[in-house]
Amino acid sequence: MFQNTEIAFKIKSDKELKKAYWLFYLVSNKWIVRYGSFLLDFALAIRFPIKWIVKPTVFNHFCGGETLNECTLAVGNLEKHNVKAILDYSVEGKESPQDFQNALNETLKSIHFAANNQNIPFAVFKPSAFTYSNILEQIGKIKGDILETEQLVEKLDLFYQKEANLFFERINILCKTAWGKNVSILIDAEDFAYQNAIDKIAEIMMLKYNKSSAIVYNTLQMYRWDRLDYLKQLYQKSIEKNIFVGVKFVRGAYMEKERKKAINENYPSPIQSNKTNTDNDFNKALKFTIEHLDKFSLFCGTHNEESTILLTQLMNQQNIVKNDKRIYFAQLYGMSDHISFNLAKAGYNVAKYVPYGEVKQVMPYLVRRAEENTSVAGQTGRELNLIIKELKRRHSSK
Repeated sequence: MFQNTEIAFKIKSDKELKKAYWLFYLVSNKWIVRYGSFLLDFALAIRFPIKWIVKPTVFNHFCGGETLNECTLAVGNLEKHNVKAILDYSVEGKESPQDFQNALNETLKSIHFAANNQNIPFAVFKPSAFTYSNILEQIGKIKGDILETEQLVEKLDLFYQKEANLFFERINILCKTAWGKNVSILIDAEDFAYQNAIDKIAEIMMLKYNKSSAIVYNTLQMYRWDRLDYLKQLYQKSIEKNIFVGVKFVRGAYMEKERKKAINENYPSPIQSNKTNTDNDFNKALKFTIEHLDKFSLFCGTHNEESTILLTQLMNQQNIVKNDKRIYFAQLYGMSDHISFNLAKAGYNVAKYVPYGEVKQVMPYLVRRAEENTSVAGQTGRELNLIIKELKRRHSSK
C-alpha cells in the first residue's frame, strides 16, 4: 500500500529529495546526532548565530516556518495532494509568566488561523507551555475523578492555588475558543509526572465542550502499560456523562527518560517492558475505538505501517467510509511521506503535524526529532531506502 514512491515524494523536487537524503543520512549516525546536539546547545548558550545553517537544512525539512504566515506555503503544498496540516507552535521548556502569555497568544492565533483555512482541521498545544512543571506535578497527585477545575484547586495547598487557577484559565480559553470556532484541539501528552494532571484537565474540558461532538482530544502514549485501561475508562465516562471523546494515539516520546527516572526515584516504571507490548496495546486501542465509534473520534498518530494498515482494515470491516470525519491518520512533517501521501491518494483523512516557531526557539524540538529518528529501529533506514528508490525511479524515467 505504501510502496509507490512517486506518490510519496511528488511534493518534493529533485533538489529537495537529495537534500532529504543527506539529512537522513547524517541523522542515521548516532555520533553525529549526539555531538551535533551538544554543539547546538553550546552555540545557543553563547548566542552564536546558527540560523544561517539550521533554517535551510533541518529546520526547513521538519518545520513549516517561523510564523503562521510563513507556514502558508507548506499548508498549500500539502493541500494540493489532499493532505491536511496541523500547525504546532513548538517552543518548549519556557517557564515564566511572559512565556506562558506568549504561548497562549500564539496558540490562540493558530486556532483562528485554522478556523479560516479548511485545510487545517486541528489546533494543538502542550500543557507544559502554560504553567510551571511543579504545578502539573501537584495537580497530578490529586486522586479520584474531578468534574470541575474549582474542585481541583480546593484540593491543592494554598501555595499552588493561584498558579493552578491561572493554568486552568489559560487552558479553558484555548478550548472555549476552539469550540466557538468549531476547530478540534489536540492536547499533547507529556512526561509521566505531568500526565495525570493533563488527563484530569482534558476530561474537564471534554465535559464542557464535547457535548455535541469531539472538540477536545486527549493524547494516549501507548508505550505506557496503563493506557488501554484508561481508554476503556474514558468510554465508560462518555456513556455516564453523555459526551463524546477525542483520542489521539501515539506510541510515545520519552521512553528512556521515563525508565531512568523510575529507577532513580524508586517507583514502578510506567513504560511497557518491550516494544511488542506497546505495539499490541496500540493496535488493541485502535480496535476498541473503532468498535465504539459512536462515542469516539480517533486521531492515529503513527509512522508504523502495520498499525496504519490495521486501521484501514478495521474501518473496512466496520463499513466505515474512508473519509469519515471522526478518523484521521497523521504523521510528522518531513517524515513517512510514503504513508501520508499514499493514504491521502486512497481517499483517507490524513494530516501532517507541521511545527513552527523561531529557529532558535524550536531547536529543542529539532534535537529531539533527530534523537528519535536515531533511536527508533529502522526508521531512518526506511526513509533513506525510499528516497533512494524514488531518486532511481526519476533517473530511469528521464
